Amino acid sequence: MIVSICIPSFNRPLELKRLLESIDCNKDDIEIVICEDKSPLRIEIRKVVEKFSLLSSYVVKYYENKTNLGYDGNLRNLINHSNGEFVIFMGDDDRFFPKALDEYISFIKVNKDSHYILRSYYSEHPDGKLELFKYLNKSQTLKKSIKNCSFLYKRTVSIAGVTFRRKTANYLSTSIFDGTLLYQLYLVLEISYHNLTVFCDIPFTIVAQTFRLDKPMFGTSKLETKFSAGKVTPQNSIAFTKGFFEISEYFDKKYNQNITKIIRLDLSKYSYPILSIQRKNGFFNFIYYSIRLANETKINKSFYYYLYTISLLILGERICDKIILNIKRVLGYTPKL
Repeated sequence: MIVSICIPSFNRPLELKRLLESIDCNKDDIEIVICEDKSPLRIEIRKVVEKFSLLSSYVVKYYENKTNLGYDGNLRNLINHSNGEFVIFMGDDDRFFPKALDEYISFIKVNKDSHYILRSYYSEHPDGKLELFKYLNKSQTLKKSIKNCSFLYKRTVSIAGVTFRRKTANYLSTSIFDGTLLYQLYLVLEISYHNLTVFCDIPFTIVAQTFRLDKPMFGTSKLETKFSAGKVTPQNSIAFTKGFFEISEYFDKKYNQNITKIIRLDLSKYSYPILSIQRKNGFFNFIYYSIRLANETKINKSFYYYLYTISLLILGERICDKIILNIKRVLGYTPKL
């Protein structure tokens, strides 16, 4: 079996149903693995999976965690329960772009020597418009280098479509970074430092911007105490950003590198999402947040950080979103800053 579609599930039965119904590839190429993480809506989720399994020709493997493992632990759990040569992670609120999954799996088959695939994807705005995230203008192999490790790092935050060779990811299993909500970033650093990686220009997933609803599912696990459950607070955003450097500093110490400096600059250039997520809290609260973020994470390493901050203050999130969306549409890919 070439692919295991791995879905960490928590409290979103309707969104999970939508995701499952969006799977439209050759049934012989995949298995679907779902690990439900002891959420209040476990029974509803179980019913969704049972109904889908009865009506579908896909192989569906469903597991219910005895305890709440949290985001990072549940990703490892999914890998452990998988049998495919590659694992494709999907958030339970994301979905596949119609008629693109078969094409992406064909790409995997051609590039079976790779250990990580940087994917392209769409992000869905509240008005239904799709924003393309395509980091290079064509599919290509990425050489092993610290520069490419850093490049892959920032671009693997959204879990939808993140693809690893299963055995490699399983070999690297660790609980060190549980509670960061960024386990995939640890994997991508380790894998890209030692192994072949490729970029695929086929956008095959749609990422839901559920963070805009201000009702995150993180923070319920005992391992996620640095996050407040049920709200995207400024402290949550800052704690999340600090997790980037917790992982990169571990990598630097282990391999005697200085990738944290490169990642901090890269994150600064593309800090718009980290900033814009808090603009809805008001003008003065946003100013305070942007100052705290700079002081506590040191990601104000480029003029882009200040450009985003000033633009969000003057124009607001919606207009800034539209400007960025139009720029990407004209270019056809995410601009390289």
